[in-house]
Amino acid sequence: MALVIEGEEHIAAPVQKVWEALNDPDVLKECIPGCQSLEMKTPTDMAATVVLKIGPIKATFAGEVTLTNLKPPHSYTITGEGKGGIAGFAKGGADVTLTEDGPDTTILKYEAKADVGGKIAQLGSRLITSTSKKLAGQFFSSFGEKVSAG
Repeated sequence: MALVIEGEEHIAAPVQKVWEALNDPDVLKECIPGCQSLEMKTPTDMAATVVLKIGPIKATFAGEVTLTNLKPPHSYTITGEGKGGIAGFAKGGADVTLTEDGPDTTILKYEAKADVGGKIAQLGSRLITSTSKKLAGQFFSSFGEKVSAG
């Protein structure tokens, strides 16, 4: 089951600062809903453990996160795949673009695609779509708040 999520976030910080935060595993770990661990293996590869609750199913996903198409400090693609055991799998990616909006404001736009399978996919597209949009929104709004405040 595939879905697409788009959005944008206005962040009160210069593009370079936002770019650095997007590449900082500590910042990402704090902002990813349910993230238990996120560890840099190489400058573009991370290992992650995320606990998610989708409807009645709560699952721990262990997976890999990879950064590609890096065009510092303006854009990259972040992709990930996680396996949740009996609950199924989730994989997806997001194209993230940063645009300067004055010297101290950045517009972060994202277009994410996700695919889920297994028991989770049986929950129905409406629940999965609304949960995915909520999780993406939570990530980008908490990321925006963290980077603006820091």
